[in-house]
Amino acid sequence: MSQDASQPPPEVAAVRAGDELDWPALEAHLRAQIRDLPSAPMRVLQFPRGSANLTYQLAFGDLRLVLRRPPFGKTAPGAHDMGREHAILSKLWRGYPRAPRALLFCEDTAVIGAPFVVQEYRGDGVVIFGPASDDMAGLPGLGGRLTSALAGALADLHKVDYAAIDLAGLGRPDGFVARQLSGWRDRWRRVASEDRTAQMERLADRLERDLPAPRRTSIVHNDFKLDNCQFRPGAPGLVISVFDWDMATLGDPLVDVGITLAYWPYAQRQQSLGLPPKETFADVYAELAGIEVGALRWYEAFACWRNAVAIQQLYDRFLKGDSHDERQAAAGRNVVLLADRAEAVLDSGER
Repeated sequence: MSQDASQPPPEVAAVRAGDELDWPALEAHLRAQIRDLPSAPMRVLQFPRGSANLTYQLAFGDLRLVLRRPPFGKTAPGAHDMGREHAILSKLWRGYPRAPRALLFCEDTAVIGAPFVVQEYRGDGVVIFGPASDDMAGLPGLGGRLTSALAGALADLHKVDYAAIDLAGLGRPDGFVARQLSGWRDRWRRVASEDRTAQMERLADRLERDLPAPRRTSIVHNDFKLDNCQFRPGAPGLVISVFDWDMATLGDPLVDVGITLAYWPYAQRQQSLGLPPKETFADVYAELAGIEVGALRWYEAFACWRNAVAIQQLYDRFLKGDSHDERQAAAGRNVVLLADRAEAVLDSGER
């Protein structure tokens, strides 16, 4: 029976054709490395909603774990860094309980063809990928409560004393924003679409001319958005988990704010969520973080431009046959939309 198109896809599903791994080799490795795994045979499902890293649910009897590995095919240097994800999640949970705890990192590509990280499974919450879930739909003030929860989760992350949990070596804060821009520009040039190159290069030049000076150094998630957060069921005012940490580093926290703003219009399209204007999120964050956010136009435009690069990477992998995710067939159109939006944000008088 086909799925009701009005309903979001399931949290987990059968592994997508082409995304299978060497399951016997994986199970043998995990049993050798993780103590006291239940003796029940390993069962595998896939989290189908992600579009870059491949993420699987591993079940050993009642115990469930999460495995993440890079996508198939050639990836950009520094991208999909499972070692980085393990490095932060093996420590961050001590200062930021919303972060899942990493249990194992394997860099031996002979096991499943790529480095991978295994972490605890957070299965007691709700991730919003589309309309409001049944337990949240119709709750009073839903949009405002979601907004405050997101802003609070991000502000709490940015206030973590990273040195106290041994994460001072996670990144190089000096020059962070400039390196982000040059690094993503290099990624664009590796997968560039000829019909968009002039606009993307022009945008990069404008962003480079107006590089902002950072006001603070913090842990930066680097992809903070609604569907990377998990809410307590029936309680939209509380984010209980945050996922997808492979790009986390130390740097300017307003990069995270810009990323959230860049995604905001897409979440607003889900009318059942009732999200307020993006400026509301920025104001609530500023108050909770205790930081003057100032002009966020640069950060939002950079995030839109960066997302255009990321989607072009996914589209390029699909065209080369390295991705088996049919959703990427139409990704080229989204590159155009994001580049146009980045330009519009830079041209606007918005903060």
